[in-house]
Amino acid sequence: MPREQPKVPWQMEPEVDRISNLPGHIIDKILSLLTLRDAVRTSILSTKWRYKWVNLTSLVFDNQSVLVSSQDPTIIKNKMVKIVDHVLLLHNGLIHKFKLSHRDLQGVSDIDRWILFLSRGTVKEFILEIWKGQRYKLPSSLYLCDKLLHLELFNCLVKPPLGFSGFKILTSLDLQHITMDQDVFEDLIFRCPVLERLTLMNFEGFANLKIHAPKLTFFDIGGVFEDVVFENTFVLSTVSIGLYVNVGNDHELTLGTTSKLTRFFGSLPSIQRLEVQSFFLKFLAVDTVPRRLPNPCTELNYLSLRINFNDNDECLAALCILRSSPNLLELELLARPDEQPAPRSVKNLLEEDYHNCFFNQLRFVKIAGIFGSPRELNFINFLLANSPILERMTVKPASPDGGWELLKELLRFRRSSVHAEIIYLDP
Repeated sequence: MPREQPKVPWQMEPEVDRISNLPGHIIDKILSLLTLRDAVRTSILSTKWRYKWVNLTSLVFDNQSVLVSSQDPTIIKNKMVKIVDHVLLLHNGLIHKFKLSHRDLQGVSDIDRWILFLSRGTVKEFILEIWKGQRYKLPSSLYLCDKLLHLELFNCLVKPPLGFSGFKILTSLDLQHITMDQDVFEDLIFRCPVLERLTLMNFEGFANLKIHAPKLTFFDIGGVFEDVVFENTFVLSTVSIGLYVNVGNDHELTLGTTSKLTRFFGSLPSIQRLEVQSFFLKFLAVDTVPRRLPNPCTELNYLSLRINFNDNDECLAALCILRSSPNLLELELLARPDEQPAPRSVKNLLEEDYHNCFFNQLRFVKIAGIFGSPRELNFINFLLANSPILERMTVKPASPDGGWELLKELLRFRRSSVHAEIIYLDP
């Protein structure tokens, strides 16, 4: 048979552009994984790609998608405005997500215009982060975005117009560094009937928190506040709460007939994960601390407590929670050893309060920030002696000083679990 002659270069078949011939939904998925800047830059690849990006449903304007070499805030602002205007002008189709977040973004009055444009569409996720300058007052057009599922605001002034009926299908709300009135906050939460996730950090304008959210499952809060009340939160399962002021003995609080511990946990019958940060345990222990809660936290499996072991009331509050959590699997204790003990004399908790309490489900314990004081060692001894299936206890002191002596003390303690392992971590 005659041998086939090799093809010369001008006889080569053109290479097939496999990516350009992919189905439309695959190309859309590829573009969605790029930054907005890179997605727009695909328009120079060929005529086929010139307008593929204009159908993106997710528009994210941040430090990655808006690169400006200048440090001049005016140049940065003008560049940002030009880019957003250009994208919105050429965009064709639905916008489901809009995020505006730039470290140098401030004083941009055009944001009002962009929000008005979005309110006429079907935006489902809106994220606005103003990193510098004074609080940005949200325009009334934002409250017309009735298709919102997720709303995230940073450094904003929230003041809905009269007649605002709420975000009826909003499931996630994240408010950080915001200012709003007490009644505005309560009304906003009330008017989000299917809200499932709520994050609230560093807020101004109100101090008493009333959370009425029948669908809420996740709640994360940190800031300066005086009280928190849960209403109709029977499915709330994950809570992280921190109080950033010292509610010491001189703090003016009205003592009620029902302890704060009882009231707090009485509103959380489905709690599964609880993180008590900052000074919130001190807040819960400010009045009468029961030995056990009236209704045990049967679903609680993870507990993290920021605790001052030198404070007798905080230790009693921690013991109350532990006694009332029969199915606890994981415990984390973060010490605050720098605080002074309560001025009144206290009894030895090991003798008075550490008996008749067993943790039959507890498997993992983490303890950090301790110095090896008698109070801290007593608490550790108590946990080891009453946790029959404990697998691992991790201890990380606050300082390397006295670490060897602390480790020797830990190894002397009797363990009710034959499988318990103590891991010592250097600070």
